[in-house]
Amino acid sequence: MSTWLIYALLSALTASLVAIFGKIGLQHLDANSATAVRSVVMALFLVGVVVVQGKMSLVSDILADKKALAFILLSGVAGALSWLFYFMAIKSGNVSQVAPIDKLSVVFAVVMAVLLFGEKVSLVAGAGVALITAGALMVALG
Repeated sequence: MSTWLIYALLSALTASLVAIFGKIGLQHLDANSATAVRSVVMALFLVGVVVVQGKMSLVSDILADKKALAFILLSGVAGALSWLFYFMAIKSGNVSQVAPIDKLSVVFAVVMAVLLFGEKVSLVAGAGVALITAGALMVALG
């Protein structure tokens, strides 16, 4: 099995736990405040990972590349907004409906990759994207 596939499956599994743990934790809390606490925990955890890996010196490489830094900052803002909207959605909605709609991010990412990067999507991959769309809508709204 390819390394990327293992990481992608682990990403999907741990992302599912975000919804489950978040729904349990949000029962009597403000979604935005809970997201802020979650982001602090994530930041501390990730800094710890970088320290343990001995890669803190590489942070200066990111800071030195202004274009890369700008896009990493934009990615961070987009991620934070995604988390805020996700936690607000699972606070008031069912995880079984919110999670599939959230996975439409796959569809949006593929469409943007085609438009922005000129990535090619085969007929089979296009059909898969269509099925993801249909499946997400059927699960969430069906």
